[in-house]
Amino acid sequence: MLEGEPHLTLDQLNLATQAWITQEYHRTVHREIGATPLERYLAGANVARECPGSEALRAAFRIEVKRRQRRSDGTVSLAGKRFEIPSRYRHLTDVRLRYARWDLSRVDLIEAHAGAILCPVYPIDKTANAEALRRVVERISNEPMPAASGIAPLLKQMIADYAATGLPPAYLPDSDPKDDPT
Repeated sequence: MLEGEPHLTLDQLNLATQAWITQEYHRTVHREIGATPLERYLAGANVARECPGSEALRAAFRIEVKRRQRRSDGTVSLAGKRFEIPSRYRHLTDVRLRYARWDLSRVDLIEAHAGAILCPVYPIDKTANAEALRRVVERISNEPMPAASGIAPLLKQMIADYAATGLPPAYLPDSDPKDDPT
């Protein structure tokens, strides 16, 4: 049907093919199936699968990598760019990141064992960091730090329990180290 067209382009070929399929092929009765392809399709069971959404497709084609977090500034390098790990995860030495190689706008911090997304990770904004006031980094634990008192409380308790048993000390030093013959 297109033999007489001297300058056939791919767009013209696609348009002609689509028109032929919808107007002729799907409406002509086929001998093998005894119906038109469109009637046969509509009469059969629906075996189509729903296409996942664009967000699910974006999430499916990402890789997971392990990086070591810099202790000095809480950052990691990924594809030649530095990303800042949130301070609540600064205790992690190694972090797992999930990202698409072609799209570094969405990088997620991943929990190592379960694979759950913990939080998004963003590139460092060097201009904003250069002029920003620094805040005091909060402590990792919410428990108050015990005051340094010499002997740790657990060791004090162990010494008191040992003294309560009434057993003699396991080691008795010599009274005078000068009397030692060696």
